[in-house]
Order: sequence, then C-alpha cells, then structure tokens
Amino acid sequence: MDPAGQVRADPRDAKSARSALRTRKRFARRQWARRWLSLRYVLALLLVLALVGGGIYLVFFSSALQVKKVQVVGNSLLSDDRVREFADVPMGEQLALVDLDRASARVGALAEVKSVDVTRSWPDGVRIEVVERTPVAVVELGGRLRGLDADGVVFREYKAAPKGMPRIRPGAAAGTDALKEAATVVSALPKDLAARVDHVEVATVDQITLVLRDQRQVLWGSAEDSATKAEVLDGLLAAVQAQSYDVSVPGNPTTRG
Repeated sequence: MDPAGQVRADPRDAKSARSALRTRKRFARRQWARRWLSLRYVLALLLVLALVGGGIYLVFFSSALQVKKVQVVGNSLLSDDRVREFADVPMGEQLALVDLDRASARVGALAEVKSVDVTRSWPDGVRIEVVERTPVAVVELGGRLRGLDADGVVFREYKAAPKGMPRIRPGAAAGTDALKEAATVVSALPKDLAARVDHVEVATVDQITLVLRDQRQVLWGSAEDSATKAEVLDGLLAAVQAQSYDVSVPGNPTTRG
C-alpha cells in the first residue's frame, strides 16, 4: 500500500495477464487454423464433386454436346448423302455416346470404300474421312462394265471403259481369286507398259495372258514375280519383234512368230 492508502498494482500480475492473453490468442489462432484446414478439404471435395457433376451433365445430358452435323471428306465417287446414309449417325444424340466403330463398319461395307476413319469433332460434329478405291482395270460382269482395284475388288460401274485403262476378260472358270491375280498383274505394270495393253485374258489364277493393242500376246502365267516379269517384258518388246512372248518364267523368257 502506498502512503496515500491506495493499493499498488503488482507489475508481476500485469505481466502475467498479458502472457495469458497472448496464450489465449495463440490457442484461438491454432484452433481456427485447424478448423480452416478441415474446411478447406471439405470445400475442395465439394468443388471436385461440382466439377465432376457438371462435366457429366455437360457430356451426357447437355444439348451443347449433341450431334448437329456430320462432315464427310475424301469422297468423290460417293456423295456426302450416301456416306451419311450408311454411317447412320443419329442427329441429336450425345456426341460422347455415338458408336464410332459401328458407323465405320457400315461405311466400310460400301464397295467403293477402301478405308474409313470416323471421329468425334467436338463440340457437336462427327467427321467421316473416306479413302476410296482406285481402279486399275475394268471388267465386264453380267453385261456391266465394272471397275477393279489392285486388291481385285469390283466397286463401280462405267458406261464405257476409261481411255488407257486395261480391260480384264475373265474366262468361264475364272473366279474371284483369278480376278484378284489379274488385278495384281495390272498393278505391277509400269504406266507406259499398261498403256500398251488392250485387255487381259484370265483363264485361271495361273493362266493370265496380256493382249497388247497391236494384238501381240504375252503369256504371263500367275501374278507371282509380276514386277520382274514386267521388267523382262519391257526389255523384250524393245529388243525382239515377235507375235507372242512368254514371261511366265521370267528367268527364261521365250518369243514366237
């Protein structure tokens, strides 16, 4: 007690009070930090769920990602409408749910199509890229002049044979395999040599004969070693004037007439 009769505050009590206050504040901050950490995890989880839910809705239910167009590229023999008809992609279906493999298989079933690639074109389209077959010869089947590609596939019709394209004349015993062999032979001919061929007579798979535009004949045999046979024939035509040539055994060619 001071001389005036008043009680003097103990400095130690004030210091102790300040220390206790700081301790309470630190404790409160730690408590808040722990609560905020837990709250952050909850908020992050809610955000992830919202994003996933929104993504699912957008992809599978939103009209923004429904099929609105089907683009066809790479085609010339087939019209866009023909390709779309066979692809049968449902307009208005969710783009993510379109069965691309089935659409590809349907378009690939067209005789004119060599290969096809069907892909999604986000956000609302399907793209169909077609590679069409290229004719190497024409063949008359059932009174119709048809195109034949290098794989022996008959795939289109002509009113008249295109200029410079060889014709294949299958015999009564010539089946699909024989046509494929003939197509392989024609594909192996250099461009200048192919232009000299009027038609190809196909009796069987190993009895193929080229008839040139000047009516000279070339016994070719099978399609085996066609590249070598073409090279040998090119040399023979330049060196020997004959009525017929036999390159069925390219290592031992013969001529006659």
